[in-house]
Amino acid sequence: MMKNLFTPLPHPLTYAETLLGWFCRLGHENDETTLADLCVTGAAQLSQCELSQLYLFDEPAGRLELIAQHLHGALPPGDPASGPGSQHEPLLHYVLTQGQPLTLDDLSQCVHDTGFLPAVAQPWHCLSCIPLLGRSKTIMGVLLCASPRPAQLQGYVASLARLGGFALAQLSLLRRMQPAPEVTRLKSRAPATRVYGLIGNSVAMNETCRLIGKVLHTPYTVLLRGETGTGKEVVARAIHAAGPRSAKAFVVQNCAAFPEGLLESELFGYRKGAFTGAQRDHVGLFDAAHGGTLLLDEIGDMPLSLQAKLLRVLQEGEVRPLGANASHKVDVRIIAATHRDLLAMVAQGTFREDLYYRLAQFPIELPALRERDGDALQLARHFADEACMALGRPAVGWSSAALDQLTSHGFPGNVRELKCLVERAVLLCDDGVILPLHLALSPRTEAAVETTLRQRLERVERMVLIDCLQKNRGNRTRTARELGVARRTLLYRLARLNIPVGEAKGEC
Repeated sequence: MMKNLFTPLPHPLTYAETLLGWFCRLGHENDETTLADLCVTGAAQLSQCELSQLYLFDEPAGRLELIAQHLHGALPPGDPASGPGSQHEPLLHYVLTQGQPLTLDDLSQCVHDTGFLPAVAQPWHCLSCIPLLGRSKTIMGVLLCASPRPAQLQGYVASLARLGGFALAQLSLLRRMQPAPEVTRLKSRAPATRVYGLIGNSVAMNETCRLIGKVLHTPYTVLLRGETGTGKEVVARAIHAAGPRSAKAFVVQNCAAFPEGLLESELFGYRKGAFTGAQRDHVGLFDAAHGGTLLLDEIGDMPLSLQAKLLRVLQEGEVRPLGANASHKVDVRIIAATHRDLLAMVAQGTFREDLYYRLAQFPIELPALRERDGDALQLARHFADEACMALGRPAVGWSSAALDQLTSHGFPGNVRELKCLVERAVLLCDDGVILPLHLALSPRTEAAVETTLRQRLERVERMVLIDCLQKNRGNRTRTARELGVARRTLLYRLARLNIPVGEAKGEC
């Protein structure tokens, strides 16, 4: 392998020694900017070219960013010159999409436009454009070398590809090793939309927030209904935190977690000697939540005998601990949550009808994630940022293919499934970009696929528009500019797809 790497070169041993020296310098460098500068300087020296440029591929944005440039006799290393927009050049785009190096020995006979190269006194004669691959064989960037003199650059391609790939791998490693406070600085996305601390601005989530606002400052009992994983406890905490009881305790009890006897003693408490083993008084959760909020999760699993005692608490505001001679008043807001159909349980005789109507004084139906158009992407980025902070790693990006998979997945486990999926993907992600292979989503079944092509295309378009609007904080002018369409066209598409924008900040 080493023989094939250096044989085409005029002085292979000298070249190999010089190349090894540059690898050592890159391996010992711990500053991002200096690392990129060393790479282009080394590439220019090894190839004997007057120009060397290093581009980093931003996969979520689908573009190349010029991060370092060496131009002999003009600009100092590290000044990328006037390179904005070079990511749109057909030559670079060709190498990026083909994944193969391109060497041109005579640019005067070349069909590719090289106008993006820095202007020099003598026209550029030859160049070599080399894709740089990461460990997962994905393209991390591009290294370009050019000279105004005739030169045979093909022989340098293999060694320069390894040098540039090593430099970008080191750059990725340095960014992952940055301390946790740097993560906040590296985030490029706008903060997720939050109302009452809840993430999402879909129509379904807006309706949930509207209902929360209605019941927030009332004494009504709230019944949260929804599929498993829709965030019922999160919503209950939001109601408590934004309401007048926020300074007091928020207590959670899962009614399915204890057998009947233990659940009763946990909720109501007991007095010393009430039963064998009761060696001291025990404060129940109703008393622990006095002045605050008590969430009774999985209320549908509460035994019938205990339902009667709960009804008395709701009606009279009194609790009687086990072994006590008298009841006493408590001031507690009750929020109940369940994924079961309580009305069906009432019909079957497994849930008290009077308790149901007392609990369902103000019901809130939480939407499944598949019903929250656009929220999955916001939640995914939020969970990824949280995971990165917890791991002390820089914020990760998302490939467009991974985002497409998220928008098309049904998420039967709802938000809980998405959170676990994203946390695993962040852990598997090595190059700073989450790819479809990190998500490991199973393909959708035929039953889950929309019935027509139009419906599928509209779903994808809706996701793209919502995502771009969120990134631009609702500004439709900037959104239209980023999407490359007229503002009038964007407004038409938003209206046709019934996408609410809300109050756009910085609207033009």
